Amino acid sequence: MNPAAPDCVTLHLWTVAPQGVPGALTRMALDRVRLARTPGARFAKMLGTGDGRTFTVRDADPLRWAAVVAWDAEADADAFEASATVRAWRRLATERLVVRLRPLTSRGHWSGAQPFGPADGGAARAHEGPVASITRARLRLRRAASFWSAVPPVSAELGGVDGLRLAIGLGEAPLGYQGTFSLWDSTDALRRFAHRGPAHRDVMARTPTEDWYAEELFARFAVLSVQGTAGGRDPLLDPVAG
Repeated sequence: MNPAAPDCVTLHLWTVAPQGVPGALTRMALDRVRLARTPGARFAKMLGTGDGRTFTVRDADPLRWAAVVAWDAEADADAFEASATVRAWRRLATERLVVRLRPLTSRGHWSGAQPFGPADGGAARAHEGPVASITRARLRLRRAASFWSAVPPVSAELGGVDGLRLAIGLGEAPLGYQGTFSLWDSTDALRRFAHRGPAHRDVMARTPTEDWYAEELFARFAVLSVQGTAGGRDPLLDPVAG
């Protein structure tokens, strides 16, 4: 692994009951500060979620919240499980999923940083087994309408892809800061979607000329472990994407 890459990355996904939404909003405000001060957390984001169908406020899911954290060492991620942040979310959440990842390749920036390795990604390591991807983009507001019009066909295409285990939208703000997390059976399954789906290929081809993004990132990870459920399912055991 490139020494600039974190030792591991975690995705935490919490689901709350409707009466827990005010508490979740409070936690989102408090935990942004707490995560920034967590030992070993070199990069951390508290995120809202959605279904990713349009990447507008219509997608937002107030019952599901997330955190993405890049760790200096796996021991730091282990210690975080006993933190005040995790304990508070356990009390609040009705369901929890934690996916532990190791970066394989990454290109681009997130908030000016290269959280999962250098911008060029280096040489992607070979990996057999489940993989995950994180995409993130900050839209240029003048190009947002064009981008949003391109999203629904890709979302429809994603719904029928073999090898997809989980797909959610991620966002730092209701508009303009778009992201996704997806979990796949294999690198081949991810590549089939990226390069064979007509709608996704069209978006990839248009990206350089449409100038949609002020900043963008794509990263691929080996899945080290999955704990808990999302939508009542273990993503690795049940093929239904949520």
